[in-house]
This record gives sequence, structure tokens and C-alpha cells, in this order.
Amino acid sequence: MIKKLIPKLVGTYLNTLSLVSPGTAGRVGFNVFCTPQVPPVKPHHKEFLDTARQFNFTSDGATLQAYQWGEGSKKILFLHGWQSHTFRWKKYIEVFPEDEYSVFAFDAPAHGQSKGKLVNIPIYSKAIQQFFKEAGGFDAVVSHSMGSFSVLHAIHHQPGLDLGKLILMGAPGEANEFVDFFKSLTGINDRTMGTILDYFKEQLDQTPEDFSAPRYASSVRVPGLIIHDEHDDEAPHHHAVRIHSAWPHSKLVTTTGFGHNLRSPEVVAMVKDFVTGQKVEVV
Repeated sequence: MIKKLIPKLVGTYLNTLSLVSPGTAGRVGFNVFCTPQVPPVKPHHKEFLDTARQFNFTSDGATLQAYQWGEGSKKILFLHGWQSHTFRWKKYIEVFPEDEYSVFAFDAPAHGQSKGKLVNIPIYSKAIQQFFKEAGGFDAVVSHSMGSFSVLHAIHHQPGLDLGKLILMGAPGEANEFVDFFKSLTGINDRTMGTILDYFKEQLDQTPEDFSAPRYASSVRVPGLIIHDEHDDEAPHHHAVRIHSAWPHSKLVTTTGFGHNLRSPEVVAMVKDFVTGQKVEVV
């Protein structure tokens, strides 16, 4: 009950603030919008993460935590989603032999063991581009949710990124829907939302309408696999259909009953098969 009340209390505060200081309401609201409530890194998470070689890199002034498993010649990068961290990839990482693969991942800004207070698509995209600069190219990139949206943004804005294959899982489609969800969650009114959107444009020099995963997908020139559950209640399935339509080199696999997180053994097997060049078995 308390968790449900907090967003509404935030909305009430912002609605009141917008009456007396619209600019402040816009700034505070934007910062709330870009602040994840990240689950802690628990002891059993850390136990797994400590099996990796850990190192840091810097993006946009924030020190980010990165990981590497294995020393193989083939390189894979895993990118997690909103309010998550690298541990979510444990089942996936473990299926790639360490003598054949070098598996990399990093905690997004303001997530996991990385620093930073805010994250949005451009911030995450910059981190991805910076990681490519430091780690080199990848044979495959595997992404989930916001990580999928962000890597599409990165590829669109830096077409020279060196990658061989791309996997998108549970990918959102339009930033407008993030905004609509935030408005509904907090109960902010149109006036307050207007102040936030003004600040959004001031900070990013774009509007939410400019952030579109299908549009970014049209820039992708490498083979791809899109995995999306038909009953995903966080990122509706129709986004995957639109991304697939915009990306000629992609294959769309629609699952049933695996939800948004897509961590079932069947999905892990699909990802492994696609990365290793095997036929993807549809379940």
C-alpha cells in the first residue's frame, strides 16, 4: 500500500510546485522520471558477480562497473534493462564456455554497482558507445528492455559500432509511452506534465516523440533476433512487430507465458543458438 501511495504523493507535490515555480517543477519532475528504484545487489548476486574479472570505465562523468567472464576469442556483450543489474544475466552467461567466449556486461548508470544518479536513453546509449570504444567490437550483443532501446539508439547515432549480431528482448517501442506511464503512475496533471516536457526538451534537445525504437531499428545492418512475449505487460508485443518490420535482417520469435523478464531455459537456449549460429528452436 505504501509503495503505491508514494508515486501519488510525488505527483501531488509536483502539481503544487508547478503552481508556484513551474521551472523547478519541470526540473524535479524530470529528475524523478530519470531516477530508477534499483533493487540492491544481494549477497548471492555478489557471489556470482565476484566470479568475473571486474573493472571500471567512465561515461558522462560517472564511474560504471563492468564485468568479464572467460578469455575466449568470441566476444558477447549483455545489456540489462530498467531497474535491474548484471546478475539478471546469470543463466545466460553460464551457457557460454569460458574457453571459447569472453562475456562482458556492465551495470547501467545509476544501476547495480555503477555510479550516477540519473539514467535515460541518451545516457545509457553514451555508456554503450563508450564501452565499445574501450572493449572493442563484439560478435554479439544481447539486450533486454531499456537496454534494447538504448543499444538501438547507440547504433542509430554511431553507425560504425562493430558488432556481428544483435538480440533484443522485451524491447519497448516509443518514449511517449514512458511519459504516459509516468503521468498515470504519479497522477500529475497536464500543466505539470507540460513543465516536465519543457525541461526534457531543454536538456535533451529533443521531445519524447523523437525517441522511437522502430525508427532506430531501420539503421541496423546486422542480423538480429527479437524475442518478445505476447503477454508482456511492460512492453506490449506490438512494439516487437514494428521493430521487426523496420529491420529487414531480423527474425521475430513470439513466446507465450514467459512474461517481460524472459529468463526461462527455453529463451536462454534460443539466445545461445542464435549467438552460436545454430537454428533457433521456437517454443
